[in-house]
Amino acid sequence: MNGFVKYVGVLVLLIGVAILAIPALTGSITNTLLLVGLGMIIVGYVGHIFINKKVE
Repeated sequence: MNGFVKYVGVLVLLIGVAILAIPALTGSITNTLLLVGLGMIIVGYVGHIFINKKVE
């Protein structure tokens, strides 16, 4: 289980990247999508750091 927990932050970060990439490819970029994508990337990055400090 610890193997999966270590990568939750990375998965959240990749979901944030997908939220930014899909609208960019379709051409329907809005500020709401940009803010949600940025928020997911920041949460994933910070979460990855904190989770790895707790697990190890």
